[in-house]
Amino acid sequence: MTHQKRLAIPKSWKVGKKGYKWVSTTRPGPHSKARSLPLGIIIRDILKLVDNSREGKRILSEGKVLVDGIPRKDLRFPVGLFDVISLPLINETYRVLQDEKGRLTLYKLSETNVNKLCRINNKTILKGGKVQLNLNDGANILGSNEYSTKDSLILSVPDKKIIKHLKFKVGNLAMVVGGQHSGEIGTIKEIKEVKSSRHNTVAISGETDFETIEDYVFVIGEDKPEIRLGGEAIE
Repeated sequence: MTHQKRLAIPKSWKVGKKGYKWVSTTRPGPHSKARSLPLGIIIRDILKLVDNSREGKRILSEGKVLVDGIPRKDLRFPVGLFDVISLPLINETYRVLQDEKGRLTLYKLSETNVNKLCRINNKTILKGGKVQLNLNDGANILGSNEYSTKDSLILSVPDKKIIKHLKFKVGNLAMVVGGQHSGEIGTIKEIKEVKSSRHNTVAISGETDFETIEDYVFVIGEDKPEIRLGGEAIE
């Protein structure tokens, strides 16, 4: 299905539900439908670079919009959390984060040469004993056993070279990306492993102390964020 009713768009989309009846949906890709925005919606409805899909197809076909340093030419390409959108012709760069309501929001960055944060969701052993790291944005890179699931990596774009390794451990700084504390940042105080089918939980200390499930926690630094999280939010 290439389109969906605007009234049925995911809660993570920061797009008004009034207007046209139909809206483009994401193509299967690096992010799930519930946690990504179609690139066409970003350039038309959020950044307002074009007035319609025809104009959007034209600027994408010319390679004028980069996602994580790679020209993307599909209006339905899914753009998700921590992705970096670059517009080289006008020297503008944006990072996708979540606001306090769990909606994907673009934040304008002051610099154009930026890195990407990813979480290791899984590890795979390849032929010859090589370790493949499976990242939250669908990318796979080679690593080693020093990396663990739930650890975060700071990567260069577009070549995805590891610049820094951030361990998922007590004392490190984390961002919550789901649930009622979505968008909040705090220090990991405790990681509670549950020996059942229930989710492991993490105790976070920030403006307030709270617990959330492990899957919602992304390590973003040790004592300070390793990526810029501020900037102008594009409404």
